[in-house]
Amino acid sequence: MTDDGTLFLTSEECAGLATPEEYVRAVREGYRQRGEGAPAAPRTKLTNEEPPGMLTGYTAILPETGAMGGYMYAAGFGNRDAQFVQPVFDAESGALIALLDGASLNPFKTGAAGAVGVDALARTDATTLAVIGSGAQARGQLQACATVRSFETVNVYSPTAENREKFAAEMNEQLNPAVAAVASSDAAVEGADVVITATSASEPVFDGELLEDGAHVTAMGQYHPEKHELDATTVERAKYVPDLRERVMNDAGSFINAVEEGVVTEDDIHAELGAVVAGEAPGRESDDEITVFDSGGTGIETVAAGYLVYEKAREEGLGTELAFAPGSQALTGE
Repeated sequence: MTDDGTLFLTSEECAGLATPEEYVRAVREGYRQRGEGAPAAPRTKLTNEEPPGMLTGYTAILPETGAMGGYMYAAGFGNRDAQFVQPVFDAESGALIALLDGASLNPFKTGAAGAVGVDALARTDATTLAVIGSGAQARGQLQACATVRSFETVNVYSPTAENREKFAAEMNEQLNPAVAAVASSDAAVEGADVVITATSASEPVFDGELLEDGAHVTAMGQYHPEKHELDATTVERAKYVPDLRERVMNDAGSFINAVEEGVVTEDDIHAELGAVVAGEAPGRESDDEITVFDSGGTGIETVAAGYLVYEKAREEGLGTELAFAPGSQALTGE
């Protein structure tokens, strides 16, 4: 690190600093470190009834990257909106090196985590992708996943025809695969080699019986015990890989639902994604195997992406220097 102060980066300054490929490389490296023992804690969430809202945060240390930190955001409350703040600390000195307005990073870092899951678990010859959802997270997932597999066809479904058609048109201008809006989740999933769910749905968004043998599923909406994008059939049929094992029975809604339906137990959690990336646990073991990556959001991708953006901003001379007093100077009681 340098002797500079803390670099504050606005959301606008963060945007466009790194490519999807760079985010994927950084996040993959973060998960490798996690697989070899790097500390990471699941999200904690505090809810408020009036005004309704939630305060959420999570943390991780990536010692080989040389960074640690996390994410905190408030959503709902009186503004009925969300705000994200992301501190990045130097992992050797403990100095606060950056403070990011993390909103614009969100689709890119979570998209990169999804792509790392696809790269670790999907068949190498996967060519057909289904995307369920058409918002910012779906956009980030598609952009990142297109860097790890040579998709030829992408079928996107979301309930509002205008939204899915707009999404398909925009993605067709950016990506090589042909992106088409389809009229149902069944039409998207049937024949798909990879399925991405990027919704806020409380109920399953497709029928697990429709999954082809050998398919991979990346589920991004598994961050609340009552939210389950995937049905129990999908979880039962699949080798199940979460981002963090510790969070599964607290907020991985699809897996919790499958346990409650009696089709799986905690013993059916195969391994964390980091263990697969690091080679500590096997990933896909046959072309017929169905795999699931359950991503609820962690500090792993957050720290990896945040440090990447911090380094890019330093190179380009972006940001504003802030001064934070170390505890030895500030904890005086005077």
